[in-house]
Amino acid sequence: MANIDMNKGGRNKKNKPQKRILRVDFTPMVDMNMLLITFFMFCTTLSIPQAMDIAMPAQGGNQPIPESKSVTVILGEQDKVYYYAGLADYQNYASLKETDYIGLRNFLLERNDRVASEIKDLKQKYHRKEINDEEFRSKVTETKRSKEGLNVVIKATKDSNYKNLVDALDEMQICAVDKYTIVDMEDGDNFLLENLKTKGGLTAMSQKAQN
Repeated sequence: MANIDMNKGGRNKKNKPQKRILRVDFTPMVDMNMLLITFFMFCTTLSIPQAMDIAMPAQGGNQPIPESKSVTVILGEQDKVYYYAGLADYQNYASLKETDYIGLRNFLLERNDRVASEIKDLKQKYHRKEINDEEFRSKVTETKRSKEGLNVVIKATKDSNYKNLVDALDEMQICAVDKYTIVDMEDGDNFLLENLKTKGGLTAMSQKAQN
């Protein structure tokens, strides 16, 4: 790869340094670089885009939902989350709870404990290879869509952002909630938020107006 040329320059004189010319051949380095590039191309894992499957409700499939299996989640400002179970209680401002996404996860897991525990058991069976991929997916889908499954309504305020909605959808997957829908805010939802922030001030004002 490297050559050294000795330029004698005529007669050699005693104790006189000889001039040397060093030439480096980089041609093998090109081949080495190509081999390294090919190696990294085959060994590097390309980033796989992650997508979330959202099941859309079928037409004409509206059925009454029991209050015990219904939860409404409101996405607020500064990553705040509000929720209430069952029907909204406009007379009691404390019925609307304020929390973060960790608190929302704990609440959903508590309300959806039976489905979550069954899916956990299915995952353990799958890891022990007691069931195959097809059976695992089929049983998980069947468990999530059972009557014991939780129904969640997600509503986003104007002060929330896109990340808040994505985080809420992630919590649906983590908590094994298969039946959820995204709807717009209504006047009643805005009343619940303002009534909570004023600690029942709007309810007191409305009662005074009626009297």
